[in-house]
Amino acid sequence: MKIKNRKVRLSTLLTGLVAGSVILTTVILLIASYQSEKESLTNAYLNLNYSKSSKMSKSVDSLFKSMRMSLEETATFLSENDDFKDDEIQDYFELLRNNSRYFNSLSWIDGSGVVRSIAPISVGLRGEILSSGETRKIVDSKRQTVSQPYIAPSGRLIVLLAHPFYDQNNHFKGMIGGSIYLQEQNVLTEILGNDIIDENGSYYYVVGPEGKILFHPDKKRIGEDVSENPIVGKIMQGTSGKEIVTDTIGVTMLAAYSVVPETGWGVVQQTPVSFIYESLYDHLKKLLIYILIPFVSLLVLSIFIARKLAKPFFDLSNVVNQISSGKLVSIPEMKSHWNREADLLTKSVTMAIEGMQDKHQQLSYEATTDSLTNTSNRRLLDEVMKEWVAKNKPFTLIAFDIDNFKKVNDTFGHQTGDQVLQFVVKYAQMMIRKNDLLFRYGGEEFVLLIPNVTSTTAYSIAEKIRICLENNISPIGKPITISLGIAEFPLHTKRQDEIFDLADQALYVSKSKGKNRTTIWNENL
Repeated sequence: MKIKNRKVRLSTLLTGLVAGSVILTTVILLIASYQSEKESLTNAYLNLNYSKSSKMSKSVDSLFKSMRMSLEETATFLSENDDFKDDEIQDYFELLRNNSRYFNSLSWIDGSGVVRSIAPISVGLRGEILSSGETRKIVDSKRQTVSQPYIAPSGRLIVLLAHPFYDQNNHFKGMIGGSIYLQEQNVLTEILGNDIIDENGSYYYVVGPEGKILFHPDKKRIGEDVSENPIVGKIMQGTSGKEIVTDTIGVTMLAAYSVVPETGWGVVQQTPVSFIYESLYDHLKKLLIYILIPFVSLLVLSIFIARKLAKPFFDLSNVVNQISSGKLVSIPEMKSHWNREADLLTKSVTMAIEGMQDKHQQLSYEATTDSLTNTSNRRLLDEVMKEWVAKNKPFTLIAFDIDNFKKVNDTFGHQTGDQVLQFVVKYAQMMIRKNDLLFRYGGEEFVLLIPNVTSTTAYSIAEKIRICLENNISPIGKPITISLGIAEFPLHTKRQDEIFDLADQALYVSKSKGKNRTTIWNENL
């Protein structure tokens, strides 16, 4: 009797086992990579947003200190020259406003509420009496003030900075006021910028101490009360920080916020979480493309090997079927070939798995290496810093970037800009030691980790790099310069999330002092 019942083929079984194993490994790899990349991107954008909000809050804080000082100096000048006539004060205000550009308008309102002078004169309030309203309350307070947003007599939404004005006999003569028109071009928009929505959806806005929006990409929202937003509530309590939050219109954001000490305002920098997921999906697509080719190749190889392994069993089955049909056949010599075939299959699968591990290592290397400069990237920087901080290993961090790099790209093109980046890496690596680690942090910004040295020693290394670049011809046909900032662990801070911020602050000082210099962080910066 012939064997008619169909059974699972050995080649099919082996192929299914190999394919299932590879698919399971691939799924585990994708899940692990997804979680790791998600955590890395989330932390990176939270830290980046916090750095940006901190820088912006410091800029706004510095601005308002200057504005207060300007009003104070104006009040002092007028006190010392109390013989000035109204028209002379008007001319002085016009000149001061055009030169300083701090305020949209400057005004003098006397103690009885009369607008004695206002620049520009086109505002049209000169000579009017303010008998009530927020402006009159500020005049009556006789105190230095930064107001909340309110509708001024001119009909504009403004923030008013005011300083009392006394004559030489200490008689109150009114208030010197500087107005910022929130819904028009003003000093804030000049500092904060107009293109504040990045391609990834990141943007920042400014809120007052009572939770009202003072600056926002959508001008229609200026003046809106957003105190119900959790992070705005923390700003109102004088707290700075970073977290994932759902804003007042229901969008989940990676938000960082910093308080402006001078005014109690808060600067919020945030990135939509949806952008993180878009980046993750792109990452998974690329990973699948890398895995697909070796997976298909392995599957074809597995089928080939499985068929080779199963062939003796098929031959034996044919012999049995022929015998069962009553045919006379010669009995083949039984050999232990099946053991050898199984051994070959095991070695093949082992080799295939090793090949996938090598590919995984290659993918991991590519994920932690900048393809343009062949230096390590920000992800590996975070891992190294985390390890060194956990071991309390002393090190110094040097953050530096290329001065006027945007001008290089705009003038010579991005290809030449890439060559400049490679040029900087080449000479920087020539100046550092074997154990020093160079990272490309992003764009034209680099980070150098120097283990077991003080910031003073690191300063010498930083200067060697800076001077070397200053004295060598770059791909643009002339030398380029860099600005550097230095922070030391654990001397300056024992926290990983602060060490880069301190170096970045020092870098900012180098930039603000004319670029092409190195600054070591200290508490007086």
